Amino acid sequence: MNSLLARQIRKTLSKELQSDPRLTSFLNTIHKSYENYEDQFSMLQRAMSISSQELFDANIQLKKEAEQQRNVIESLKDATKILRSVSIPVDKKVKETKELTGIELANLIEQQATQISKIEKQREKIFKDLQKSNHELSEYAHVVSHDLKSPLRTIDTLMNWIKEDCPDVLNDAAKGHMHLIDKNIQKMDNLIEGILAYSVIGKKTDSIINVNTQELVEEIIALQPKSETTHITITNTLPYLAIDKFRLKQLFQNLITNAIASIGKKAGIITIASETADDYHTFSITDNGTGIEKKYHKKIFEIFQTLDDNKETTGIGLSIVKKIIDSYQGAIWIKSELGKGTTFYFTLKNS
Repeated sequence: MNSLLARQIRKTLSKELQSDPRLTSFLNTIHKSYENYEDQFSMLQRAMSISSQELFDANIQLKKEAEQQRNVIESLKDATKILRSVSIPVDKKVKETKELTGIELANLIEQQATQISKIEKQREKIFKDLQKSNHELSEYAHVVSHDLKSPLRTIDTLMNWIKEDCPDVLNDAAKGHMHLIDKNIQKMDNLIEGILAYSVIGKKTDSIINVNTQELVEEIIALQPKSETTHITITNTLPYLAIDKFRLKQLFQNLITNAIASIGKKAGIITIASETADDYHTFSITDNGTGIEKKYHKKIFEIFQTLDDNKETTGIGLSIVKKIIDSYQGAIWIKSELGKGTTFYFTLKNS
């Protein structure tokens, strides 16, 4: 890609500028910036992959520990039965029992208590290791993302210098290429910001407040670019939620933006609604956009996954939405057909 970029830039310049040694220096700078970005972005992806595997392994281990605890509980139930009968087998071959002495009962209870204590210590160690791993991943994501933004700023600055210093040299085609570069720089910047946002979701927060979801969604709608062809309506009064307001805003903003993007240039209708059951609020966001094939219904919630025909998105927005909902013990799913629009459903606790 870098060689193609260099060729396209040279084509737009005069012969005098093409032979200017400063141009070579400039192209080398861009090349190094791309290399730096690609290498560090690969590092970040590897780190997130490793952390995900650690989380998966820890979850498996916790399930094993839970199974051990269930076995201990069953053992305690057996001990209770023994206490009630106050007898133990004397000989396995002969169905004969004897009463337990006080010392034997004490020893039995002590054994059970030792097993429980051992399991609790193992579980505590797993949680501490998992917490440390998450903290290190978050710190690493912040450091690497900061380094990734540096070459982007350099490229953006150099592109602006070209526009300012060579306004008469750049023809319409060159300006189009410049615009394409600007779009890709913005996409990479959004990708970095998305990774940072994804890495911090799920951390404990003290900012849980009673949020007026109706007002929050109305604010998000008001901030969307004005359009005469796309109309967004809220069909009923949305409920209050005890939640982190910033996380809830991220959730609705990503889903509403996604709905707008799916409509394209045709007349668009987006409706937002909610229903309240015993324990959960169920929200829905419906659009009359292009729709999503069934094979993508689960894939779109995975990080860095996008639809085959959509190269503009970063593949992080919906994974952020799912991670936020998961952190509040909710669920998200979609109903969609290609060409018939899409409805995103998600649940949040009624509290």
